[in-house]
Amino acid sequence: MADLKTLIREVPGFPKPGILFYDITTLLKAPAGLRAVIDGLQDYYRDAKVDVVMGIEARGFIFAPALAYALGAGFVPVRKPKKLPAETVSITYDLEYGTDTLEMHKDAVSQGTRVLIVDDLLATGGTAAAAARMVEEAGGVVAGLGFVVELTFLNGRARLPGREVFSLLQYDK
Repeated sequence: MADLKTLIREVPGFPKPGILFYDITTLLKAPAGLRAVIDGLQDYYRDAKVDVVMGIEARGFIFAPALAYALGAGFVPVRKPKKLPAETVSITYDLEYGTDTLEMHKDAVSQGTRVLIVDDLLATGGTAAAAARMVEEAGGVVAGLGFVVELTFLNGRARLPGREVFSLLQYDK
C-alpha cells in the first residue's frame, strides 16, 4: 500500500497557509490506484459481515458504493442537511470552530443493521464519530470505520474509542 502514496499529490498551503493537503484525485485517476484502494478495503473487511456500507459526503461517496458492491452489501449515503428527499434523522456535532450536521434517511438503518462507515480521510475524527453515533441511535451496529488516508498526527482515533478503525495509508505529518 505504501506505493499508493506516490499517487497522492501533496498541495502545500491549501486550503490555507500552513496546511499540507493530500489530494486523492491523482490516485482516483490511476486505474491501478483506485483498484488497489477498493481491493485493500475489501480484503480487510471481507469477513466483517456488513449489511450496508455508509459513505460520508462527499468523498466517501467515491469509495463506499464500490466497496459495498465488492462486499455484497448495500450502500447508505450520509449527507449534509436538506439533500435527501425522504424523511431523515440527523446529528449535529462540534467542529474546531463551530458545528456541522449530517443526515441519513430514517429507514436507512434499522435495529441490528451492521454498518461499515467509509470515508476518504480520518483527520480529527469528529465526522466519523458523529456518523457512528447516528448509526447507533438508529439501532444499528457499527461494524467498523474504514478510511483511505489517516493523518495520525491529528489523533482522530482518540474520538473513536472501542471502535474498529482501519486506514490503508497513514501520514505522520
